[in-house]
Parts: sequence; structure tokens; C-alpha cells
Amino acid sequence: MPKAPPGACDDEGMTLTADQSREREQHRYNASLEFCPARQLMEAISSKWVTLVMLALEEGPQRHSELRRRIPGASQKMLTSTLRTLERDGLITREVTASVPVRTDYELTHRGQSLLPVIFRLKEWAEDNMDAVAASRQHHDRVRAGVAAGQ
Repeated sequence: MPKAPPGACDDEGMTLTADQSREREQHRYNASLEFCPARQLMEAISSKWVTLVMLALEEGPQRHSELRRRIPGASQKMLTSTLRTLERDGLITREVTASVPVRTDYELTHRGQSLLPVIFRLKEWAEDNMDAVAASRQHHDRVRAGVAAGQ
């Protein structure tokens, strides 16, 4: 992202000093950099378990057991870990209701809901391109097997 030159304006149209421009620039992120927090967030939200949990919660608040049924293959440990990460990142809320037994519901926050269009698009792309990707993989594997066999 280009640096704001001295004399640039802030969001309210006020002129920024060179020091203010530098300070403002320090708060921008570049996910291409190895240790950038935005990169770490991209890694977290691109996890298959995160996307599957987010898609499941799109239909409204759900309990842990409901999510496990909706996400085949997710172990209890993996689901719990994913839910904790999503809660920590502010993408879901966890609400405990004092009852017998205790009821715990998970729900998307506004920030979590704002991520759904990106996840929907990724899911759509995967579904639209899976046959072509599978064919590419198969071709690649056949070529590599031929090379390994000395053909």
C-alpha cells in the first residue's frame, strides 16, 4: 500500500503532518509479509475447519453437538479448538445458558457474518472447479509416475 505523502488528508479531510502520515502507515498491514498479523489471520480463516464451522453457523446459533453432526469428520477436539479460535478472533460468540444440562450456543458475530460472502465464493469456486482440478491432479500424477518409471 503506498504511503500517504506529507500533506495528505485523513478520513475527515484534515491535513496530516509527515509524522501523522508515518504513524498512520504503521497501522496498515501487508499480508504478504511473513510476520504480518493479517497473514496470520488469513492462515487462520483459510482452515477447512473454520470455513466449515462458519458455513454451519450461517443458519443460526448452534450447540457443539449440532455442529459435530453437521460437520462430518470433525473430531470433538478439532471442533472445540476451532470454536475457541473463532471466538478469540471475534467471529463467533459463545453463550452459556444456566440450565440442566448447561446449554452452550455458538453464533456468528457481525464480523463473522461479514466473512461469509468470501467463504461462499470460495466454496462456489471449489465446487465449480473440482472436476477440472481432479483431472489436472490425475494427469500430473500419471506424468510423474511415467517419469519415475523412466518412460
